[in-house]
Amino acid sequence: MQIKKLFLQNFRNYQNETFTFNEGLNVLFGKNAQGKTNCAEAVFYLCTGASLRIRHDKQLVKMGETGAKITAEAENRYGKVTIEAIITETGREIRVNGSKIRKNAELMGHVNSVFFSPGELRLIQDGPDERRRFMNISISQTSPAYYTALLRYNRILDQRNALLKNPDYSLVLDTLPVWDEQLCLYAATIVKKRREFLEKLTPYAKEMHAYLTDGVEELDVKLDKTYEGEEEEIAKTLARRLSNVYEKDMRLGFTTVGPHRDDLDVTISGIDAKAYASQGQTRTAALALKLAEVQIFKDISGEYPVLILDDVMSELDLPRRKKLLKRISGMQTILTCTHAERVLYGAECRKIHIEKGKIKA
Repeated sequence: MQIKKLFLQNFRNYQNETFTFNEGLNVLFGKNAQGKTNCAEAVFYLCTGASLRIRHDKQLVKMGETGAKITAEAENRYGKVTIEAIITETGREIRVNGSKIRKNAELMGHVNSVFFSPGELRLIQDGPDERRRFMNISISQTSPAYYTALLRYNRILDQRNALLKNPDYSLVLDTLPVWDEQLCLYAATIVKKRREFLEKLTPYAKEMHAYLTDGVEELDVKLDKTYEGEEEEIAKTLARRLSNVYEKDMRLGFTTVGPHRDDLDVTISGIDAKAYASQGQTRTAALALKLAEVQIFKDISGEYPVLILDDVMSELDLPRRKKLLKRISGMQTILTCTHAERVLYGAECRKIHIEKGKIKA
């Protein structure tokens, strides 16, 4: 998979620019706050329908404008594909090969993407939300069934939580089993897909981490094993757990058990990474997880995703920079940095100089 051309119109700080990428390493360089990350964000947005940096799409529109348009001419193993997003203050419209998509699930899989930036250290350091987000974004790109189940689960969860706040105790007790039945159905799909994802991710993450650290440390990633068995058994287990916490849920006003509370245990040489890893260890572990994610996409789709590395080189020491450049050889990569010569070490690439939202000749 690769992006051939990217057109940005009134997107972030870009007025009207066209980027041409090659199939290997593409380096966007320039001073800070010039628009390098904005370009990388546009690529990820067209791949996933979401930004990792903002909550509301209208924030993507250039200040003073009423709307933005971003378009990618791409190619996957099935042929050429064009993805277009028109964003206004009131909504957005996404088209694939000229046809408007009705739901975001129809966008997934046309061009997969893995995004890594220093901010992704949250994956190791922060709470469970960040690790669930990592799984959700990754699995959704290759499994429309997971994405759909996740959306429906979250909608039902919101309705169940609203019910728990109702002061009518009898009404709540009578109605909860109705919501629980549907909640457990979609939860079973989510749990099983996450388990399958982790079974693939963990060995690759260990391998990538050993490569980056010369085998000095060992990374391990595990999912909470509360739910065992196939989907039917998972649903039954969750149903039992939900019924056992009715009183607690009603007292607190929200649902306290379920896959929306899942977490990953990340350890480095047997030590809890979240609590005890140094900044350098955290950075290497997060990068290993992202490189493992790349390999999973390759296994599932038969081709590498577009890899986006936003200001990553400045966070790595010299040996790890060189190892990373070697590892990403052969896949399309969009890398942002301030000084290309300081991080590339002679690597063959396409350099694009960005200044104030414009491509410099």
